[in-house]
Amino acid sequence: MQRVLVANRGEIALRAIRACRRLGYESLAVFSSADANSPHRWAADHAICIGPPAAAASYLNAAALLETAIAMGCDAIYPGYGFLAENSTFVERCNEAGLTFIGPDSECISRMGDKVTARQTAAAIGIPIVPGSEQGFTSAGPAHAVASDLGFPLLLKASGGGGGRGMRVATGGEDFIAQFEQASVEAKAAFGNPEIYLERFFPQVRHIEIQVFGDHHGNHVHLGERDCSVQRRHQKLVEESPSPALDQPTRECMAEAAVALIKALNYVNAGTVEFIFDPASGKFFFIEMNTRIQVEHPVTEMVTGIDLVIEQFRVAAGEKLSFGSTFSEGRAAIEFRINAEDAAHDFRPAPGILKRWRPPSGRDIRVDSHAYENYAVPPYYDSMLAKLIVTGPDRVAAMEVAKAALARFQVSGLETTVPFHARLLQRPEFARGEVHTRWIEDNWRSVTL
Repeated sequence: MQRVLVANRGEIALRAIRACRRLGYESLAVFSSADANSPHRWAADHAICIGPPAAAASYLNAAALLETAIAMGCDAIYPGYGFLAENSTFVERCNEAGLTFIGPDSECISRMGDKVTARQTAAAIGIPIVPGSEQGFTSAGPAHAVASDLGFPLLLKASGGGGGRGMRVATGGEDFIAQFEQASVEAKAAFGNPEIYLERFFPQVRHIEIQVFGDHHGNHVHLGERDCSVQRRHQKLVEESPSPALDQPTRECMAEAAVALIKALNYVNAGTVEFIFDPASGKFFFIEMNTRIQVEHPVTEMVTGIDLVIEQFRVAAGEKLSFGSTFSEGRAAIEFRINAEDAAHDFRPAPGILKRWRPPSGRDIRVDSHAYENYAVPPYYDSMLAKLIVTGPDRVAAMEVAKAALARFQVSGLETTVPFHARLLQRPEFARGEVHTRWIEDNWRSVTL
């Protein structure tokens, strides 16, 4: 590889451009007209406006991205997360154009991208899965018959996507039809696929994910877990490692299951195998696999000392993994998503002008961001402005670093989630590690007001 088109925006685009610089590759940034003043445009060796603000006409415009890559002499494309990162058709088109896609192959993306097929694949090699339907449905009638057999409450999930979109909870037969139709419409809008499948709903579980990596030489390893249980509407807000909810035997079993899955897939590049963990029973269940780098990957980087984005480039270039199955896990790390959202009003998006932006810095503090003072936060994309990642010798120490960092985080001009995170750290339930995936929704007002 010599020249890489970075098919993304924001902080992950900046991260990829820096990786190119460290590895000696030229970088080509693409930006929409709404991102004309985004730093990733200036940081790259070359930059081209890819289209108007709407993502469908810019960052999701596969034809325009491929034409730009070819015209500018690129030989690789880095997708980051979101947009086209898990689009198997886009990967195939990259391959047909002679471009290296810096990620897994299209077959793995397709197989794991269909949540029903992913469940079947995991079950076939003995990984426990959440009880649910054996197929997806595009109409509520047939799904309702299966739902009655499975029993309520049920989680309705989009077969062709993730990230909380196309996801609803049906507490009984009386609201199933309405919830199914809403989930299906949202899935169609988000992923172009209205199909919904059904899973047993656990009201108080932890969301645990295992970072995995594979290369072209048959090496498949994990890099420990991240606990992503602090969520609202299935959107992650805080992630940490190690999980305060797991004992060592469970941690090891979960990691072994994740590695078994990627070995069965002959998976190459970065990925994340996701589970739910039920503290009441001590059991865990596979829910899905994300075939890309995750927003929360810096948590793993801070714990292990491994640059995962650099590793993505190296593996795509045909190199062996630079690490084995053993690595240092001697520290704890926590990531807080700093979003342009008003937590006091149900996390309502709050685009606008950042009149003041002074992130904290110092030992054990890392801030990944594309924001700056007087930056105009556009309303067209994800609301994340930054990721604050803190570390310490253990969880208690990391939390103290986080409290001090959030207190020094100066931002004005629009609402952000900085105050929310500061209040969250004061909650004894969080300090004890006793939250679950619906804890924010159950305690929303007491945490946000």
